[in-house]
Amino acid sequence: STPASFVAMVAQRYMHVSGATGEDFGAVAVADRAHAANNPKAFFYGKPITLDDHQNSRWIAEPLRLLDCCQESDGGVALVVTTPERAKDLKQVPAVIAAAAQGSGPDQYIMTSYYRDGLAGLPEMGIVGNQLWEQSGLAPKDIQTAILYDHFTPYVLMQLEELGFCDRGDAKNFVADGIELGGRLPINTHGGQLGEGYLHGVNGIAEGVRLIRGTSVNQPPKNLANVLV
Repeated sequence: STPASFVAMVAQRYMHVSGATGEDFGAVAVADRAHAANNPKAFFYGKPITLDDHQNSRWIAEPLRLLDCCQESDGGVALVVTTPERAKDLKQVPAVIAAAAQGSGPDQYIMTSYYRDGLAGLPEMGIVGNQLWEQSGLAPKDIQTAILYDHFTPYVLMQLEELGFCDRGDAKNFVADGIELGGRLPINTHGGQLGEGYLHGVNGIAEGVRLIRGTSVNQPPKNLANVLV
């Protein structure tokens, strides 16, 4: 029993319900690695992949291939959180936290809750998203880029739907032309956990700050006001 096997069960059901394919999961891996290839701090700096590379990588636990799965990696991230008043005098441009929320499944189960209704999604993320939108007064249309938890590619498609960036079952179309730099919602501009390194998503928070400051190695070309992490 491994994390890949946990996610494979949910991913298999998601494919059945939504019509998504392994190629759709591969679009996430390709985007992440394209962004990581420009990031000198990424494990996969200078190593982009193609969809063929993804499709030819070996099975780990169907429908997950090797390039659907993040690698174990070591690293560190430091975040300084203070008040807006104190931040005005600091060296760096502040990134204001507009909202914060957290959610989990019953008994803390998320990846291993095989027997619940709605196996083909992440209802916990839907609850978190609703709290974020309510707290911040923002909506998906107000977000210019997103850092999504990508330890395994299928969860990115599910999160896009749960957070309201696209309709249920439509993430397969959304990722086809919208998640790389220059797309309608660039994701994981640092390379994500699949490309930069698996630090339990904390490295994604740091990237969110860089995006607001305008210092990301993959800074989106359009004016950026709001980032979802």
